[in-house]
Amino acid sequence: MRWNALFEDLEAQMAEAAVLGRESEVSERSRADMASISMADRLRGSLGRSLGVHLVSGTDFMGTLSHAGAESLVIDEEAHQVLIPYAAVSHYRGMGRYAVGEPSAVRRKLGLANALRSLARDRVPLTVLLGRGRAGEVRISGVIDRVGRDFLDFAVTPPGEARRASNVVDVATVPFGSLLALRSMRSGEL
Repeated sequence: MRWNALFEDLEAQMAEAAVLGRESEVSERSRADMASISMADRLRGSLGRSLGVHLVSGTDFMGTLSHAGAESLVIDEEAHQVLIPYAAVSHYRGMGRYAVGEPSAVRRKLGLANALRSLARDRVPLTVLLGRGRAGEVRISGVIDRVGRDFLDFAVTPPGEARRASNVVDVATVPFGSLLALRSMRSGEL
């Protein structure tokens, strides 16, 4: 009788060790899977959700997440769309827990410069929010004239004015690193 109890005890210990081993393997695989998820994948999992985006400058945007690209996202506000580079964000509010990978190899390669070139081609009037380090932020209105690899030339116009040679007040050359947000302009305010 004692032998039966001993073998049952050993069998229970081995079964428990097998369960713990499987649980440990599942946990390790989960950590490895999580390590491969990018911010863009997490944002794509939240497309269509209401999202709060807090910039490093302290400015907040709230709206529906309509696009999550390789380097930037688009928030739809009630009257505007806002393009925000990921590098300008300090944190998000309202993001779901799901992640969705980008199936298109072409879309994975499209970055911020591609989006800016489209805005330049279409001559979209914008208000651009630029970071100034500890000094805060600057807002300028106008149209993107040209886009380089890591900068853009922005024709500054009075808010609400069309981009015509006579309306251009200045041309600002803006490094991508200082871009906080680009907002489609209807009312002249960011």
